[in-house]
Amino acid sequence: MPDFRRTLLGRRLASDETHHTKVNNFVGLSVFSSDALSSVAYATQEIMASLSSNLPHGVAAFTLTAAGMAIHPLFGLSIPVSLGIVGLLVVLGIGYRQTIMAYPGGGGAYIVAKDNLGELAAQTAGAALLTDYILTVATSVSSGVQNIASAVPFLEGHNVVITIACILFICMANLRGVKESGAFFAIPTYGFVGLMMLMLATGTMRAFFSGGPTPVQVQQSVQQATNFSGFAMLWIFMRAYSAGCTALTGVEAISNGITAFKEPASKNAAKTMIWMIVLLGTMFLGISVLASKLGVVYAHSTDASQVSEALLSQLVKKVYGIGSVANAAMLPKLLYYLTQGFTFAVLVVAANTAYADFPRLAALHAGDGFLPKQFTSQGDRLVFSNGIIILTLISCVLVLVCHANPDLLLPLYALGVFLGFTISQTGMVVHWTKLKGQAPHWRLKAVLNGIGAITAGIVMLDIAVTKFIHGAWIVAALIPLMVFTFFNIHRHYIRVRSILASSRADEIYNRKQRVVVLVSRIHRGVLEALRYAKAIAGRGEVEALMVDFPDAYGKPSQAVEKIQADWYRYSEGVPLRVISSPFRKIVEPVVNEIDRMQRVEPECTITVVVPEFVPRSWWEHFLHNQTALRLKAILLRKPHVVVISIPYHLDPNME
Repeated sequence: MPDFRRTLLGRRLASDETHHTKVNNFVGLSVFSSDALSSVAYATQEIMASLSSNLPHGVAAFTLTAAGMAIHPLFGLSIPVSLGIVGLLVVLGIGYRQTIMAYPGGGGAYIVAKDNLGELAAQTAGAALLTDYILTVATSVSSGVQNIASAVPFLEGHNVVITIACILFICMANLRGVKESGAFFAIPTYGFVGLMMLMLATGTMRAFFSGGPTPVQVQQSVQQATNFSGFAMLWIFMRAYSAGCTALTGVEAISNGITAFKEPASKNAAKTMIWMIVLLGTMFLGISVLASKLGVVYAHSTDASQVSEALLSQLVKKVYGIGSVANAAMLPKLLYYLTQGFTFAVLVVAANTAYADFPRLAALHAGDGFLPKQFTSQGDRLVFSNGIIILTLISCVLVLVCHANPDLLLPLYALGVFLGFTISQTGMVVHWTKLKGQAPHWRLKAVLNGIGAITAGIVMLDIAVTKFIHGAWIVAALIPLMVFTFFNIHRHYIRVRSILASSRADEIYNRKQRVVVLVSRIHRGVLEALRYAKAIAGRGEVEALMVDFPDAYGKPSQAVEKIQADWYRYSEGVPLRVISSPFRKIVEPVVNEIDRMQRVEPECTITVVVPEFVPRSWWEHFLHNQTALRLKAILLRKPHVVVISIPYHLDPNME
């Protein structure tokens, strides 16, 4: 087993080898920005799906005109919606760049809120981000599988299995460590960016020089379309805007992972943030413009278990002039498959952003006492292994429930993200206000973060209103429940510390000892247990206890009679007492007897010695009823009761 683990995870790293896990800007962009960069594969798709859902009944996405086919004018809203989202991206990018410089040790929403807004805001931000990271894994990988299934039809119908397999692969890669996973994942990230830029350049020439709807076609289409009122258009715009804001998921990831960068960490993280904003804004806006110009639209499938062809797949076909992939020329076909393949790859590795940040954030929560302490433990490879494993399990369950369908997952996605944005930017305003007169240009910095807080808050309300019935209500209910759980965990740790601290002043006195050895038959393990009991009892009393199942007439069983006949030959003077169990139970009679002994002699500490045999192989444990395990689990909760196991190894080589 150890060799197998080393093969999968690599050699163990000592604590003083932490510097080996630091990443440079090139690798850091792929580790912490793959989520944001890959979101362009589904952000425009969600805008188009939102717009298509608002078409009046009987009105098609395309209108036949004298000059040819024209797209419905409602889809023209995708461009102003995308411009608004890019503007918000710039605002948030500026705000988070300031956060990076102000918090070089890692300035995610959790840290900023904790320092400036208090524990309630911090736990709310943390709950929102943890939810976001789980959804990032499920949504990104599901979307990646959707894209590859669009290119390779025989994969359709196997989305759930493929998605879970990909999540497990990302899990294993991250258990090896951030540097190794980041270097590996740089290939799909930069391959995707390169192919997107090539597609955008080619599509721009096609859209603006050789096609696309003419003003006449658009005018004719407008005349044939149903007129919308001003309020209706505002509502449609709000819905499309909230849908497209999935493009901004992952923007905060770099500010959370500053400590993973090489020194100077904050400057390197800030540079990486700028590159991410430029690439994300260019690709997202370019895809939205091309989709509108080339008449590429998308609608959600009416069957939750069926996944529609991805918008990006349709767009790539249109850009490279592919009607049927099977009949396409070699170069366009190659470019199409390469683009879809790298889209699949980058969406899968986008989950790496969540795997980089979820365990770190969970460790921060646990370190402050709001999550179980196990989340603070680093594994052999200096990663928070427990956080990685929990993230994997929850994400896989979510994929199963939602059939690996991005159409079901994406409406859940953005609310928690923008709640974290709003809290983080608000916290930064308070931060600069505290440093009044100490930090240069503090007023300007506070204003910039204030703009970020206001815009993020408005978008959060937009998402909550327009996406509420489509799944946002789940996140709206889940986050308060998580915060409630966090504070309950915190109160438990405070209570434990208080009890342990006060126990130092408790009066310590010598209690009488009473030792009970449990016996099922006479064998070497029982004899060793008897000798051990006599050794620890000192002047205390020692007795053996056996549970018997009497026959139908209430007489002792033959097994008990045989043991009683042989007992004084082997017992070394320890008396044997038999408890009758007419209902054929073992654990309950023993527990009842211990309770009786405590009532009779409350001044005694009762030590229960349990002989246990240890099988040769792990699978042999399942062949036994684990009575000792159940008994220990119950007795452990009783005060002044000590349980000791005496192992008897069935493999002679283990002796």
